Amino acid sequence: MPTVLYEKRNRIAYITLNRPEAMNAINEEMHEALWEIWQQFEVDEDVDVAIVTGAGKESFCAGADLKTHATDWVKRNNALFPREKIRDGLGGLTRGMHRMYKPVIAAVNGWALAGGLETAMACDIRIASENAQFGSFEPRRGYHHGDGGIVRVVNTCGVGIALEMNLTAEPISAQRALQCNMVSKVVPQNELMETAEKIAATILRNDQWAVRSAKETILNVIGRPLDDQLAYEAFTGYSGAANPPVMKLLQAFADKTDKGRVGKNQTEL
Repeated sequence: MPTVLYEKRNRIAYITLNRPEAMNAINEEMHEALWEIWQQFEVDEDVDVAIVTGAGKESFCAGADLKTHATDWVKRNNALFPREKIRDGLGGLTRGMHRMYKPVIAAVNGWALAGGLETAMACDIRIASENAQFGSFEPRRGYHHGDGGIVRVVNTCGVGIALEMNLTAEPISAQRALQCNMVSKVVPQNELMETAEKIAATILRNDQWAVRSAKETILNVIGRPLDDQLAYEAFTGYSGAANPPVMKLLQAFADKTDKGRVGKNQTEL
């Protein structure tokens, strides 16, 4: 049985972490499989959006498999090892393939722990089932996040939540995650994939050059001084004038024949 399932339907790539017997923990085989899948997804012209979830109902991902992955890290503990890890992160998405500009949605169906939290946070939009929980348990084992868990929680939720999760090593519920902006929606378990697909459909109705440019801009303005942020946004935003469909879409808007209006001529999903 493959450690990761990969399907394509209606311009959506479905990526399922498939080790339910191990809470979908990422071992070396899954790590390599994810790298290959993300590289394929990035260049595949048949898909524009990805949905990532975990097999089963118990866990999205419990992080790195401590029986294999983490023990190897300890054995290789030397001054050069962190330099090697910077290139590939955990599963590629957390670091290494994190500059893909196609949108990625996490459908968090259960526990998102340690590297599982990092994987979810590396996605662009997170939808959680009511039974999902999020945790930074690494300090219980003597270390802490190294694949974006601290950085992305700080950037998305703020310093307070990052400190609470990493100093206490206690989980937060789906509802608490919603309150602190970690997830966009919390839905019943049986509505999780349907909700993720609806969000994917709303992304797919848009011009994909604009979607990817917007993601690129958002990622690249983080941490810059205000004037740099504004200049970069102006550069990427106004370059959209060269996007071939723009004139046709603007003319349809002027003629009031476009389907992008709220409450009138709405775009069908």
